[in-house]
Amino acid sequence: MSRFPDARLRRLRQSAPVRDLVRETSLEPRQLVLPMFVREGLTDAAPIGSMPGVVQHSLDSLKAAAADAAEAGLGGVMLFGVPAERDAIGSGADDPDGILNVAATALAAEVGDALVVQTDLCLDEFTDHGHCGVLTPAGAVDNDATLERYASMALAQARAGSQLLGLSGMMDGQVAVIREALDDEGFHDTLLLAYSAKYASAFYGPFREAVDSQLQGDRRTYQMDPGNRREGVREALFDQDEGADIVMVKPAMAFLDVLREVRDAVDVPVWAYQVSGEYAMIEAAAANGWIDRRAAVLESLMSIRRAGADAVLSYWAVEAARWLRTP
Repeated sequence: MSRFPDARLRRLRQSAPVRDLVRETSLEPRQLVLPMFVREGLTDAAPIGSMPGVVQHSLDSLKAAAADAAEAGLGGVMLFGVPAERDAIGSGADDPDGILNVAATALAAEVGDALVVQTDLCLDEFTDHGHCGVLTPAGAVDNDATLERYASMALAQARAGSQLLGLSGMMDGQVAVIREALDDEGFHDTLLLAYSAKYASAFYGPFREAVDSQLQGDRRTYQMDPGNRREGVREALFDQDEGADIVMVKPAMAFLDVLREVRDAVDVPVWAYQVSGEYAMIEAAAANGWIDRRAAVLESLMSIRRAGADAVLSYWAVEAARWLRTP
């Protein structure tokens, strides 16, 4: 018997060109989407303390950052609006002069031919109670009353020039209601991204600062229990059947198992959101010198792609795209 192995798997790792040639999963700038925050009343970008390097934009700084994202080769930008005033039903969400709709129009004109301009479709940034929907007198989220608000939001965003609507509210039936409202008004080409498996996660903390959330309590009656894997797949299948063009798993890194199963179950594209807490943890570890920042960011994004995401929302999208272009 030979003293040496018959199979030498290390042959496929012997040099950078060989490793590149046999790599199973790729990461490209076009597969990255940059979440962006625009705040009403700002004249300059304002740093977000819990997310180093991320800002709340003014309209001017938003347009400049979006142009930067287009130049880097990103696939899209996802807009979140932070209004100056809020009320119980989130009136600013479907106001044509509301900050999110004004920003969508500005970006559609600025970069709409270079990447996909996307808008978050949820009420939480616009309500004075911070929940994703309209409340009953008892304080519970009213699913069906909220769907009426979502339909109105969808039309406002489509009219403003948004090419893709990110349905992040986790209301039952939201995809079907919004698709019908858009089609009735002739917006047949407006894309719907369903946040299908969106978990009630501890990793959203820094995002709450980014949108100046007014939330008291939690969202466990409509966002998913982190212990449920099969339910995430079921949600994605429901959304696909209701007409979603793309489905989402959120957060990404803590739910890679769900991401893989959703990818195997549906026929539509699957995206994942590398959320604020995931971003903040890596930034903190890098700031303390415990990890190589660039290597960790790219490895984290590759893990999400490897688990099955066709595209990733990430606050590192522009920086990662530049790294990918200059290895």
